[in-house]
Amino acid sequence: LSTPDPAEPASPPVPVPPQVSSRVTSGLTGARPVPPQRHHVETNPRGKRLRILTLTALGVVYGDIGTSPLYAFRECFKKEYGLEAVTSNVYGVLSLIVWSLIIIVSIKYLVFIMRADNRGQGGILALLALILQRQHREDELRTRKVLIALGLFGAALLYGDGVITPAISVLSAAEGLEVAAPAFRPFVIPSTMIILFVLFSFQKFGTDRVGRIFGPVMLTWFLVIAALGTAEIAREPRVLMALNPWFGARFFYDHGLHAFVVLGAVVLAVTGAEALYADMGHFGRKPIRLAWFALVLPALLLNYFGQGALVLREPAAAANPFYLLAPRPLLYPLIVLATVAAIVASQALISGAFSLTQQCVQLGYSPRVTIRYTSKQEAGQIFVPEVNTALKYGCLLVVFGFGSSTALGAAYGIAVTGTMSITTALFYVIARKRWNWSALHAGLLSGIFLLIDLAFFGANIHKIGDGGWVPLVMAIAIFTFMTTWKKGRDVLRDIMRGSTLPLDLFLEDVARRKPVRVSGTAVFMTSDPEGVPVVLLHHLKHNKVLHEQVILLSVLSAEVPETSDLERVIVEPMSVGFYRVRAVYGFMETPDVKDILARCELAGIHTRPNDTSYFLGRERLLPIGTSKMARWRKKIFVFMSRNARSATEFYGIPPNRVVELGTQIEF
Repeated sequence: LSTPDPAEPASPPVPVPPQVSSRVTSGLTGARPVPPQRHHVETNPRGKRLRILTLTALGVVYGDIGTSPLYAFRECFKKEYGLEAVTSNVYGVLSLIVWSLIIIVSIKYLVFIMRADNRGQGGILALLALILQRQHREDELRTRKVLIALGLFGAALLYGDGVITPAISVLSAAEGLEVAAPAFRPFVIPSTMIILFVLFSFQKFGTDRVGRIFGPVMLTWFLVIAALGTAEIAREPRVLMALNPWFGARFFYDHGLHAFVVLGAVVLAVTGAEALYADMGHFGRKPIRLAWFALVLPALLLNYFGQGALVLREPAAAANPFYLLAPRPLLYPLIVLATVAAIVASQALISGAFSLTQQCVQLGYSPRVTIRYTSKQEAGQIFVPEVNTALKYGCLLVVFGFGSSTALGAAYGIAVTGTMSITTALFYVIARKRWNWSALHAGLLSGIFLLIDLAFFGANIHKIGDGGWVPLVMAIAIFTFMTTWKKGRDVLRDIMRGSTLPLDLFLEDVARRKPVRVSGTAVFMTSDPEGVPVVLLHHLKHNKVLHEQVILLSVLSAEVPETSDLERVIVEPMSVGFYRVRAVYGFMETPDVKDILARCELAGIHTRPNDTSYFLGRERLLPIGTSKMARWRKKIFVFMSRNARSATEFYGIPPNRVVELGTQIEF
């Protein structure tokens, strides 16, 4: 470009007022309504609203940990551990379970971890984003990569948890058929696979309809397991002596390293604790804490003590003490209730995987995927078909491959304890950097939690050869995909930025050359909010025309769950009919171009839907360039790019108004 005469100066950026989010903005040919606003839970519910949220939290938050009595106590006495069902061992195992629930769930997660919320949202990626908001000083940037790696690997482990939890929960419930009649044993695996297949097939309808019964189902479940445990405790009340932590310490003293190995089964009693934190954004701290202390914890303790009391009376019952708690006439109804409860538990992890994927997409660690809202009111109820399909076949494969909940238990502990350990490490950073705790205060508390987490993780290491490798391999693969996508996008962005022009020079050249202007609006999508989009340069080079109104639209992601209406869209009027628009979305939100243009109306950008064209770039990637990226990772990135959801669908752009211009990039 030659040096032109100075163009008129650009106007300062204009943040779009929040009022536009609740109005219908009119174009020249009709109205364009802003999409419905989805609500998020209030921070301090009271009265009836608190009771409703608490009941709903029972079904979504506590499904996983609530169904752990199906298998946790039983696994401690399986033959592989060689632990006899004698009084001292029963007391020791019960004491370890009780104090694990108290220390890990009640104290660590409900009291401390849930304080670390990112604008009300929880979960390991929300925690990571909260940390990275403060990682801007040069001395802190050194630890940024380590923290990101920890957070991403913890998220990857949660995907493994999302595969194993539905499988082990439904399989444990179906194994009750063997207790009812050994002749049903051949039907356990087929019935489990049918239930899982139906469960995943119904995900496309969302949890909005069936969510109403989740809470009452789990309320019934907790009341029933509490009643079963209480009845057995009444027959053997001495089992309550296991509340004394001394019996847990004595168990280690008597069995040494063997007791440490048994921790690999004890940890099954606290699986699902991570869900308390991850689902905080849907219900808030208060309902989750109220449900735990008022019902869930007492019901779990009563049932575990009831199983222990039964084993004290009948040591042979250790083979499956949960179902043997029930009187014979109630066995089949209990199997049905357990199966329904297991489905609810599975639903919680499946929905969590959907939300986790949405966060990964917005934070730039995953390609675009199909995200469908299944509720007009609740923002957290989404459906991701690609993830649903992967989870479905993953669950069916592990059920078929492992064949029993006992075998699956070996794979379960690795994913859970790994995520818990990483959460504790990130919690220390939050306590130090955001809450300004002293190193002694933060280190002492986090050290205690981490010691327990690592003890559980270490107790599961020996299970790697028995199936623990499954979640590890899944986590490593997913971690590799996430980091490859992030690295590839960064490399691609640098290449594209090197081939673009400063916007001020481009506008000066347009003002001087005065290309043909046609009526209407052109929207050029660009990931770089500063330079000229390459697709705009190609358009002007080949078509030699510009629209009367040109919008350079950048959709950016913030390290917060949601952005306010005032932060959402910023319009910067430029010269010669150009506008730069920045739309900022949180990692729990999905961008919508129609919504963005509707919000721009008050800033003076008037568009007509039938006279607006969207220009997108389509890159053909060739992994033969000189970028500092391993060739095998380049091939993975190319594969992921080709299979990513199109920008047209992801951003809600009318497909009949899209023009794509291709370019070939060597990277």
